[in-house]
Amino acid sequence: MEIDSAEYQLSSELRGHEDDVRGICICGNAGIATSSRDRTVRFWTLDPSDKRKYTAWKILLGHTSFVGPLAWIAPNEEFPEGGIVSGGMDTLAMVWDLKTGERVHTLKGHQLQVTGVALDDSDVVSSSVDCTLRRWRKGKAVEFWEAHKAAIQAVIKLPSNELITGSSDTTLKLWRGQNCIHTFVGHTDTVRGLAVMPDLGVLSASHDGSIRLWALTGETLMEMVGHTSIVYSVDSHASGLIVSGSEDCFAKIWKDGVCVQSIEHPGCVWDAKFLENGDVVTACSDGVVRIWTVQQDRIANSVELESYFSGLSQFKISRKRVGGLKLEDLPGLEALQVPGASDGQTIVVREGDNGMAYSWNLREQKWDKIGEVVDGPDDTTARPVLDGIQYDYVFDVDIGDGEPIRKLPYNRSDNPYSTADKWLLKENLPLSYRQQVVEFILQNSGQKNFSLDTSYRDPYTGANAYVPGESSNKSAAVPVKPSFKHIPKKGILVFDAAQFEGILKKISEFNNALMSDPEKKSLSLTEVEISRLVAVVKILKETSRYHSSTFADVDIALMLKLLKSWPLAMIFPVIDILRMIILHPDGAIRLLKLLEDENDVLMDMIKKITISPALAANLLTSIRAVCNLFKNSCYRNWLLNHRSEILDAFSSCYSSSNKNVLLSYSTLLLNYAVFLIEKEDQEGQSHVLSAVLEIAEGENLDVDSKYRALVAIGTLMLEGSVKKIALDFDVESIAKAAKVSTDAKVAEVGADIELLTKQN
Repeated sequence: MEIDSAEYQLSSELRGHEDDVRGICICGNAGIATSSRDRTVRFWTLDPSDKRKYTAWKILLGHTSFVGPLAWIAPNEEFPEGGIVSGGMDTLAMVWDLKTGERVHTLKGHQLQVTGVALDDSDVVSSSVDCTLRRWRKGKAVEFWEAHKAAIQAVIKLPSNELITGSSDTTLKLWRGQNCIHTFVGHTDTVRGLAVMPDLGVLSASHDGSIRLWALTGETLMEMVGHTSIVYSVDSHASGLIVSGSEDCFAKIWKDGVCVQSIEHPGCVWDAKFLENGDVVTACSDGVVRIWTVQQDRIANSVELESYFSGLSQFKISRKRVGGLKLEDLPGLEALQVPGASDGQTIVVREGDNGMAYSWNLREQKWDKIGEVVDGPDDTTARPVLDGIQYDYVFDVDIGDGEPIRKLPYNRSDNPYSTADKWLLKENLPLSYRQQVVEFILQNSGQKNFSLDTSYRDPYTGANAYVPGESSNKSAAVPVKPSFKHIPKKGILVFDAAQFEGILKKISEFNNALMSDPEKKSLSLTEVEISRLVAVVKILKETSRYHSSTFADVDIALMLKLLKSWPLAMIFPVIDILRMIILHPDGAIRLLKLLEDENDVLMDMIKKITISPALAANLLTSIRAVCNLFKNSCYRNWLLNHRSEILDAFSSCYSSSNKNVLLSYSTLLLNYAVFLIEKEDQEGQSHVLSAVLEIAEGENLDVDSKYRALVAIGTLMLEGSVKKIALDFDVESIAKAAKVSTDAKVAEVGADIELLTKQN
């Protein structure tokens, strides 16, 4: 069955949970189990009257707070119809008999939330935020051990009978009994989800936004980057496909390390699993379980599809902001029936999915449309506000026991223990919750390496802060590890927007000019070549088909031919198409093949377009094309081998008066900084540092260009091996100058760098 050549579409929705669906367990051919913030576990079986749909067969009640991880017990003598193991925020794991729907065992022993459950023959193994693994046999604890120094977020059993754990300490560990056989290092933030990749190794999902495939020797075989937020879950299928679920509201389908489809949801995707037949099951924060299929006979009907897309549209509208306001809070067109109070008065009203600004024309007594109101690119990163005060974070805290969600404000510069104490007193909650609140703050703010300064004195008791596991007579102060707002940068930036109609129009204009010039007519495109060019653009426009659409080698060869033969002043629209081909999975591979088989046309192009005097349009399109190469791992060696030539060729761009060229150049340097840190290339890092310092030292620069240059400097200093070199270049002066910028993000990253300069 070919499931990797078609696009997943909605098959059915499983409704019944009253809050976020947090976990999914595929129970063989028996059905699907799901867990929820509503404290229940639900077991769903196929509807005998409609094989596309599932119905809730059992609701398992017993947990007193939200339920997360689940595991399936295949039918045996003790559980003739199978069983379920569940883990909860209430620190308990529970074993359920599906025949009766009754709880058979309550596994009590963990001190904090149970984050993972796995079956090891007839034993249950559970993991917890309390850093331990516990083994249970027939409802009794038989062993436990501290498996990590930070919260354990997941545990799975391998076909080879070892266990694998993932932790907030950013590592995975391979266990044989209580012996750690290997520690997997590579993620830069919490490891949240794990799955077996048959015959290859293990998959991990991380708060750093990536998914990794590891060999059991600890080697990273593949890294998948595409999510824009925390990745909570990952799973694999026998076909080789991988699915991931994320805070960014997408479930993504991956093939050979490339994202081939992004399935948008009306909320966070907490979990995603494959059924044996290749269908995908997702758990969403809107309380709905959804099944997605590539099989035409199992796709939802038009009414169900329309309902889903309508709900998705409403969700997106509820999140969309216009001029800092929620779109759904704007008045409708009826507001235009009310006359304005003064000439020039401006109002914003909702028109469909957009906000439109109108100005009152006193003379003509009517509202004149000004145009659409949009938020700037940084509006989505505005700091949250609570009670009129801005914070770095405002968390929703579910304390269970039927209590409402509480708001917990926090700044990264705050002491989390102090924050927890004040908040618990304010909310009139037991101080016994203190450590759980601190763990929650540290985990959700990404401060995994926080060290408490024990010289801190509690504002209410005057006592030093309690640090779990520390001796009560410890007196030496432990310095708090600095936290940074904008560094280090993770992942790469690409330029993925294109005005295809304008590009084709410009190529047509240039082609007509060549045809009218007798000496250059031979360079012009034939009718067949023009049709090929239009076909290429058509493929590039249909981004939803990138996973299945392909180019012909002649398409790529045509683009390279134009780069070689057309006059220098005419090639920028060709480079722009090439920039987008690089982002297409098939296009990128075909281009690389031609580069390997022939002369290096890309490097030749860069050398040609940077000869002085260089045209801004050529510089802009070529730098953006090189930036896009970072997205595809197959170009990593090319980028590494040509680093010196590329950076030298574009080095004059730091003084460009064209702000788009300068922004593109800053982006190229930032991508190289992240890449060369990963490669541990100190020489390359020094080269990039020198280039970004030139930008950062410039005056009257575009804000975004300066910001990206500063982020590159901070990232290289923090995670690279060039901090001493940066200090020698008086980076502290650059940081202090940035700190007084009127732009908030430039000032903040300046403060980050200044803090770095003061660290030993």
